[in-house]
Amino acid sequence: MKLRIEHETHYEYSAPLQYALQHLCLTPQPSAHQEVLDWALSAPAPLYAQRDGYGNLAHSWSLARHRAGRHIYRGSVCAAGTVRTHASPWLVDAPGEPPPALYLRPTALTEPDPRLRELGFAHLRAGADETALLQLGAAVRAAVRYQPGITHVGTTAQQALDHGAGVCQDQAHVFIAACRAAGWPARYVSGYFHSPSAAELASHAWADVCVDVAARRWLSVDITHDGLMDERHVRLAVGPDYAACAPVRGVREGGGDESMRVRVRIMPVGEEITLES
Repeated sequence: MKLRIEHETHYEYSAPLQYALQHLCLTPQPSAHQEVLDWALSAPAPLYAQRDGYGNLAHSWSLARHRAGRHIYRGSVCAAGTVRTHASPWLVDAPGEPPPALYLRPTALTEPDPRLRELGFAHLRAGADETALLQLGAAVRAAVRYQPGITHVGTTAQQALDHGAGVCQDQAHVFIAACRAAGWPARYVSGYFHSPSAAELASHAWADVCVDVAARRWLSVDITHDGLMDERHVRLAVGPDYAACAPVRGVREGGGDESMRVRVRIMPVGEEITLES
């Protein structure tokens, strides 16, 4: 599937912005799953590219208002391009990428507790093949039903289980924590999902599980959609959890109250569909 993607994050402030620094994971990389035909990224200040510790192509930018400079009340970060995707959910890491063992370590968002350990061992004790991972995904969906507005970006896997509801990010964190507790490396995937009928899922999250550590071979599982990664998915970045590979994160000084508007458009070639999130 050939997809055209446009992603704009627009900020407005009630007072002059004195300083801002952002880190962006908004550039998809070529893999067996996808070909990046063209891609462009823009921000309110010059962008500086770097390869992060997880193999993602990341960018950073910063700005400061000088004493005699103009007042800054608004700005936008925009990413746009065309990606051709394939249906296979299997990936093999390229040389130089972090070892799978890195993704066995718990993080603040994926710290396991007895419930998460029990969830992982109940489904993956005998192995982490496709059937077992999909069964674990079904158990996670049953324990954390999809419901926006219940959680936030700092919600942990344990808290999501307590709530019994959350969004794709929460379901991915619970799934990842359960996999790691059972001894299987798992990583968070941020990206896009083409679904004309579900605008809120245009920006999406799922998980990779390393089913063959020696071969560095991963199976990519979409917990929210009860299936494996397919041609509807576009991968942006990976990391041990959301905080490590969030599409946009940063700090600021000044600005007063902030309002943010995110707009994502996914357009299959020959067919245009607008998704607002």
